[in-house]
Amino acid sequence: MLFWIVFIFVVIQRLLELMLANRNEQWMKSQGAIEYGHSHYVYMVLMHISFFISLIVEVIFNNKSVHPYWVILLFIFLIIQTARIWVILSLGKYWNTKIIVLPGSNIVSKGPFQLIKHPNYLIVTIELIILPLMFQAYLTMIAFFFLNQIILAIRIPIEEQALRENTDY
Repeated sequence: MLFWIVFIFVVIQRLLELMLANRNEQWMKSQGAIEYGHSHYVYMVLMHISFFISLIVEVIFNNKSVHPYWVILLFIFLIIQTARIWVILSLGKYWNTKIIVLPGSNIVSKGPFQLIKHPNYLIVTIELIILPLMFQAYLTMIAFFFLNQIILAIRIPIEEQALRENTDY
């Protein structure tokens, strides 16, 4: 039961985030923003969808139970969700799942961006560990940790170059 509660929560959260990202994308592009890294975005989306499918398959079909320390893991997960909201609120209309940069804008340096360059990527990485670990889906955890690192190795340099070329980064 806990699995489905957490799973449905995360899926709903992601769908709401996509709606917000779409609204922010429309606003940014109406202001002259430019999208970068379009070619890898589809692979990132496919990776995230595959993560959820893999999680379901490993947990449900392999009859996995919750981790003995699931309460601690759930607590960490909730802290990470708070950090996710902090990132979204700090970026405001600039938050997006895509790399969209508004030329001439100032870089956001408040909130978690005072502590780390790419807090959202750290949050996603932790989620890709915590969620499968909470339900002992170790194959999903390992596979998607590494797939995410491949995506980030492509994505972060593109994002940083776009920010350097178009903002005060």
